[in-house]
Amino acid sequence: MEFFDQLVHTSAGARARLLEAPIIVDALAGKVNRGQYRAFLERAYHHVRHTVPLLMACGARLPPRLEWLREAVAHYIEEELGHQEWILNDIAAAGGDAAAVRDGTPNFETEVMVAYAYDVVQRGNPVGFFGMVYVLEGTSVALATEVAQTLQNCLDLPPRAFSYLSSHGSLDVSHMGHFRDLINRLDDPADRDALIHAAGRFFRLYGDVIRSVPAGGVA
Repeated sequence: MEFFDQLVHTSAGARARLLEAPIIVDALAGKVNRGQYRAFLERAYHHVRHTVPLLMACGARLPPRLEWLREAVAHYIEEELGHQEWILNDIAAAGGDAAAVRDGTPNFETEVMVAYAYDVVQRGNPVGFFGMVYVLEGTSVALATEVAQTLQNCLDLPPRAFSYLSSHGSLDVSHMGHFRDLINRLDDPADRDALIHAAGRFFRLYGDVIRSVPAGGVA
């Protein structure tokens, strides 16, 4: 079994629990309001804004034997630059206060997930950070495009309010193919264990972030 397939198999239960979050079920059914959508985007902003700094920190801590992975991290950085601005634009297009979100603080669940990501990179094995990549991009591939289309219909918002979701659904499909090729090159059991362990934690942490979106909100 390739390592990627092992990761998918090992984390299947945690992934299923994430996808069962009520807000995801409601979003796919078109049963959320604009306030809930803006709340989701606010949470997304406060973790996406850390993606590039986390990638930089991860790349700096990788050992020389993983130079090939550091080069891949540099590519990821180029791909991820500025994505937090897309989210702010979506918030504004959805009737929210983008400036207030930019200057605000994350909610508890988002702050904890980001803090754990930094801890993995700085105190643990930096390869574990790719557990977060797997969780976020894998969830995006599974949901983003379909959710964006459903919400656009039910919320009566313009397409420019869904740039983050719409772009990541298709973008992360190609990313996941690249991700699979990358992690299949990992041959150190400690690196593999660190990635699997972190992925399990991130499924739970990101699930908490998703579940923190309020059940109701401003229309």
